[in-house]
Amino acid sequence: MSILKDILYKVAIESVNGSTEIAINKMDFDSRKIEKNDVFIAIRGTVSDGHDFIDKAIELGASAIICDTLPNILAEAVTYVRVKDTNVALAYMAANYYGNPSDGLKLVGITGTNGKTTVASLLYQLFKKAGFKVGLLSTVKILVDDVEFKATHTTPDSITINYYLKEMIAAGVAYCFMEVSSHGIHQKRTEGLHFAGGIFTNLSHDHLDYHPTFAEYRDVKKSFFDQLSSTAFALSNIDDKNGQVMLQNTSARKRTYALKSYADFKAQILENQLSGLLLKINGNDVWVKLIGTFNAYNLLAIFGTAVELGLDSLEVLRLMSELESVSGRFQYIVSSSNITAIVDYAHTPDALENVLSTINDVRTKNEQLITVVGCGGNRDKAKRPIMAGIASDLSDKVILTSDNPRDEEPEVIIQEMEKGIAAQNFKKVLTITDRLQAIKTACQLAQPNDIILIAGKGHETYQEIKGVRHDFDDMKNVKEILDQLLK
Repeated sequence: MSILKDILYKVAIESVNGSTEIAINKMDFDSRKIEKNDVFIAIRGTVSDGHDFIDKAIELGASAIICDTLPNILAEAVTYVRVKDTNVALAYMAANYYGNPSDGLKLVGITGTNGKTTVASLLYQLFKKAGFKVGLLSTVKILVDDVEFKATHTTPDSITINYYLKEMIAAGVAYCFMEVSSHGIHQKRTEGLHFAGGIFTNLSHDHLDYHPTFAEYRDVKKSFFDQLSSTAFALSNIDDKNGQVMLQNTSARKRTYALKSYADFKAQILENQLSGLLLKINGNDVWVKLIGTFNAYNLLAIFGTAVELGLDSLEVLRLMSELESVSGRFQYIVSSSNITAIVDYAHTPDALENVLSTINDVRTKNEQLITVVGCGGNRDKAKRPIMAGIASDLSDKVILTSDNPRDEEPEVIIQEMEKGIAAQNFKKVLTITDRLQAIKTACQLAQPNDIILIAGKGHETYQEIKGVRHDFDDMKNVKEILDQLLK
């Protein structure tokens, strides 16, 4: 049991009705999970408003309510705390409730449009190889050293973050690498956390279904760096036009990385093959198993972070040469008929262009590049024609299909994608709504030495249609189909 007054430390309180000296069991912002002597935090979400469920939470046993607007009628024997912002209050309360676990390890946040999962996951790999106990909070999974938990959001809610950070402390974890999304920053999920460092990867078109303008999207990302302390480091990709913007107002130690610009951590691509990259990083050569310019940037971010956290630079390079690709990020197989199938999470215009450009850089052009791509439903619609245009410009054949249509009709999504296809590319584009059939058709069209890119879903093992998640794994499906074609 905790005392309400103690977990309200650092919360901007407007008024209190009742006593804050009461013992509370746990806290939650989901009224359905409230039990006797719990605290209910009323969050204003994009779909529903927690203030509408205050009475329900009290019925279930809540002894305290945290809200930004008091109900008209206050229940007896219940403490009401009115705060300026319930999202911020939740973040600080969660940190206090779990003993401020971010103070007990080195927490590094990675933000940007693309590369967050790769950078976080490879940093986890590298520090494990260096002999440390490590934590990971990512889109793909949550890891408390070697113990894996399922991830549901890129940046979990504040209670979940602090719960797992406490578990990490208990397991002796020294470093934790965490993806930080614009949604997470905007909804204050990272408030109350002590970061040892922050990494900016890049910024391109995404999430404009949530953020009204690109400027707001950029400024939300920037606010993460603005909040870093003077004891932290801020590592930014200054080849990106927004890279210097991220560093403008931070109190943290400013560090930069780049392939094209002068930077603290600089790399040159010496060789780029399907088997890997030969890089010169700060004057030293290193061979890595990842490929593509976008991964050269990711690897530079990893190198810079490891050095800033105190690892020896030559030892970091040695460990980088052992890193394996991340699930669903340029993950590929070669069939016995010599067809290469690549699965990648590319779901933004920039990410798709990066992946296709990388493939075109390493192939001989004597083979076909067949791209299977869709766009998610209930998400930024503006990127749909852009992605179809990129796919048709940079591929020999394109199959437009479903991604996660969610509540939208997949045919409508595909029609919006088709608007971005230039007239000269019409003949190379097919439309197959069923994603499994689209992958099967790509495999049937492929000849020996051809390359198939299946973009958009990457590591995901489901397809979401009308609120239901159906089992669907791009890599598993393409493997099975290519094997069947040989029989």
